Amino acid sequence: VQLQACGGGLVQAGGSLRLSCAASGSTFSNYVVGWFRQAPGKGREFVAAIRWNSRHTYYADSVKGRFTTARDNANKSVYLQMNSLKPEDSAVYYCAASRTIIVSSYTNENGYANWGQGTLVTVSS
Repeated sequence: VQLQACGGGLVQAGGSLRLSCAASGSTFSNYVVGWFRQAPGKGREFVAAIRWNSRHTYYADSVKGRFTTARDNANKSVYLQMNSLKPEDSAVYYCAASRTIIVSSYTNENGYANWGQGTLVTVSS
């Protein structure tokens, strides 16, 4: 499956953005989709993940209560709604997908075989 993330931009602290991840290729509904981010000079960190049936979502503690991920399998899309944004949320955001990843690896970037190109989110103070 091929992925393309979009929706990043510049927003003031406290504002909101909605990222989209569009998939093409394989049967998308079979994939777990994860969101990761990478700030300048830092490693890539887990943000959120959603299982194929949308009933199970997982979030990093740093975004819990502010970010929500959802998916539309019919349209092969996954979304990351980001509210109450903080300057420390500034990063390049990536979506990633895996058909075989296990739950205990959802937060590990190495568990995902397919990656989008990333979209930049900048939150000004």
